[in-house]
This record gives sequence, C-alpha cells and structure tokens, in this order.
Amino acid sequence: MKIDEAYERLIHVLGEGRVLRNEPMSRHTLTKMGGEADIFVSPETFEETAAVIQIQQEFSLPFMLLGNGSNLIVRDGGVRGLVMHFNNLQSITVDGHLLRAQGGADIKEASRTARDYSLTGLEFACGIPGTIGGAMVMNAGAYGGEVKDVISYVTAVTPEGTIIQLQKEELELDYRKSIIGRKQYIVLEAVFELAPGDQETIQEKMDDLTFQRESKQPLEYPSVGSVFKRPPGYFAGKLIQDSGLQGQGFGDAEVSTKHAGFIVNKGNATATDYLRTIEYVRDTVKEKFGVELELEAKIVGEELTAGR
Repeated sequence: MKIDEAYERLIHVLGEGRVLRNEPMSRHTLTKMGGEADIFVSPETFEETAAVIQIQQEFSLPFMLLGNGSNLIVRDGGVRGLVMHFNNLQSITVDGHLLRAQGGADIKEASRTARDYSLTGLEFACGIPGTIGGAMVMNAGAYGGEVKDVISYVTAVTPEGTIIQLQKEELELDYRKSIIGRKQYIVLEAVFELAPGDQETIQEKMDDLTFQRESKQPLEYPSVGSVFKRPPGYFAGKLIQDSGLQGQGFGDAEVSTKHAGFIVNKGNATATDYLRTIEYVRDTVKEKFGVELELEAKIVGEELTAGR
C-alpha cells in the first residue's frame, strides 16, 4: 500500500520518533475530540518540511497541516493520509523592531515576547488561541487589531514543496482570509514590524484585553473557539442567544451559557455531538431570523464507520 511506502520514506527523512501511525487527533485539538490520523509527522526544519510535502505529493496522499488544534473540528472517523504538526518549529526571536516567529509558535507567546522587548503592535493577539501559521491563514484579529496591521513578510512552502517568500502586499489579507489559505501555502515563518513602546503601558493593555476575554468567554471548557463568522449587520452570539439556544445541544456538546457564540465540550462530547449541535444552531437561527450563519471553524476528517 502506498501509505506504508510513504511511511517508510518519511521515517528515512525524519526518524521514527517524528513519524507516527494511527495517532489520535483528540490529543491535538482544543475540543479534545477527533479520530485517528493515518500518519502524523513533526518536521524540525524548513528543509524537512519541504521534503515531507514532496513525499506527500509523490504518493498523492491527502494532507492536512495542524496548528495548535484551535478553530478545528476533526470528525470521529479521523483523518486519512498525512497530518503535519509544527510542534518542533516554534522559535520566536527579536531583532530591533522586527519579531520573527516560526509557523508553529503560539501567537499569544509572540505577543508576550513583543511586550518583553517593549515592542507594541501585537497586544491584540494576547488572547488568540492559535499558531503563527494559523493566524496568517486567517488574518487573525481581535479587539480592533489584525495581523495585517503589523506583518512584514512570510516564508512559506508551496503545495509542490518549494520554499518561497511573500511580502505584505502579496498576502492579500482581508477579513479572516489570505492568499495563504487560498493557495494552500504552509507558513514556515512570519516577520512582524512593530514599534517601540512602554512596557508598562503594553502590559496594561494586555491585562485589559485578557480580562475582557476571560470574563466573557467559557475558557473553563474545551471548545473550538468562536464557531461562526460575524454575519453582516449582526453578531452571531446575539442571534444564538436571542434564539434561546444557550444550554442546548447533543451529548456533552452544549451552546455555552456564558457566551452563546461558543459550543463547549462539557465532558465526553464526540465530534458527531458537536456537529449536530452546530447544525441545530444554524437551522434555528435561520428559522427565527432568516440569517445564515457561516462557520468560522474548520471541519476535517471522515464520519465514523464500522472498523474505525
């Protein structure tokens, strides 16, 4: 089978410890849900990453890049083909007013590093649950700030395994989208251009944003984060709340009673429970208000079948 051949090739490139078979995705998602990945790899360098993509292309394997597992729902049947994780590509460095962060680095940690060097511009990211790569794909933003406000350039790998560099104006950053997502590039590194600031003032702003986030969001339970995009002229959470859906759901998946824009895993929810709850919310809001809620969360993988 080509999956076995690819597995052997990947071990030759990365070593056994960084190539896993049938890895449970529930270990790697913030929802704590999801079936197994056929092959799960963790490259350590840009060159290894490109080599993995070239092998994936050679064997025509389905492919998924996993960040920190936020904003992601993995179905209970798991993920076929190859899943790549950047847990070994998380370096963050500062050179003057430039902050350089590898694709697997936590954007919250990048925000803290900027503060430590008295650099302002990344405070908005202090509570965003995602990696640098994911933040670039989605042009992540919060509390009036966005990645596009501070990005300088990105180093990425194309779907063919070629390493390229993209300047800010080439990234096509817009609300929750970019050329990176559209062309399925993989972010190896992002360089942010920040401004000198007062560390105490930066910390005060981060403390305020953290308080706003923690006081409003149900961080005590696993979740995918904000499930739906903001509909034009509305707020998704308000529509869901006004539909009387808080506390409702299937299995241990429930519309949060703290913030209606979140669906939480109260214990042992399956992805099937979670997805049924999402569809119930969408149907109810459409029926009551005529508004079609669009998913912000990404759904991957297969339905659970006999034998998996």
